[in-house]
Amino acid sequence: MTTVNTNNQVSQDVLDMVNTRKNSEKNSVDEAQDRFMTLLVTQMQNQDPLNPMDNAQVTSQMAQLSTVTGINKLNDTMSSIINSVQVGQAYQATSMIGHAVLVPGNALSHNEEGGYFGVDVPNGADSLTVNIKNGAGQTIRTLTFGQQEVGVNALSWDGKMDDGTVAPSGNYTYEISAKLGDSTTTSTALSLAQVQSVSNKNGSIKLNLSNNTDIAVSDVMEIF
Repeated sequence: MTTVNTNNQVSQDVLDMVNTRKNSEKNSVDEAQDRFMTLLVTQMQNQDPLNPMDNAQVTSQMAQLSTVTGINKLNDTMSSIINSVQVGQAYQATSMIGHAVLVPGNALSHNEEGGYFGVDVPNGADSLTVNIKNGAGQTIRTLTFGQQEVGVNALSWDGKMDDGTVAPSGNYTYEISAKLGDSTTTSTALSLAQVQSVSNKNGSIKLNLSNNTDIAVSDVMEIF
């Protein structure tokens, strides 16, 4: 795993990874060419003197070498482009470090002042019900919201339970149910977390969040 830290610079590990891949791919192409030429020379040295290879045969085999070399070079070029894009994505993603983001999930942190979360309703909603649950899975507060716009909506909880007392600080979960008219409509719970660092894991750029999870950049629904 390669991590990009908060100094907004691409780590040396990422650059070394790219250079290592380039050197490895170059050696692979050179070895393939050497093997091909060795086989061709050996074949010519051991050919039947009474039935030698004609120019067409030699030209055909050389054309095959040229084709293989061209394909290998194309693969090298594409690999280089992909690696460069990945490094660029990692560098760009560092601009998100320190920002709060809404991502798919139903975790909710509470620090005596309530907590923030969100919902994605692709079709909008006329009403929204949120059941906040403690670690035992018990509903401690039911929140009812009115109309929700199409897309991402940021929401908040004041930290109180249904009886009006303040819930203990800690981690909670919640369930969301959205309605459009009299029917339930599609909705996705969104958790709020802070981006702490950026990692390159197996060629995929990941954001490491304050809730000890990592997500793809494409999973971010909103940035604050």
